[in-house]
Amino acid sequence: MQDLINQIRSAIPFDTPESVLCAGTCHGCSKKLLEFLSRELDDWESQLQSGEIPTLGEIDRLAKTSKKIYRVLQKNRLV
Repeated sequence: MQDLINQIRSAIPFDTPESVLCAGTCHGCSKKLLEFLSRELDDWESQLQSGEIPTLGEIDRLAKTSKKIYRVLQKNRLV
């Protein structure tokens, strides 16, 4: 799970300024999606540090969510 989180953090531009996120045509609110995904990753990192072991379903759900958000960011030309 930690490897997945690291891959997500390196592939998705969480540090993009709001002026860039909200410029032009949107196909989904990139700002809200990035905030949501950042919270999910922070929650999982906290749970992992507490010793919780994720199920395969939870790992799969995080991967699918991240892929969907990545596709929206691609449509919005942010990645």
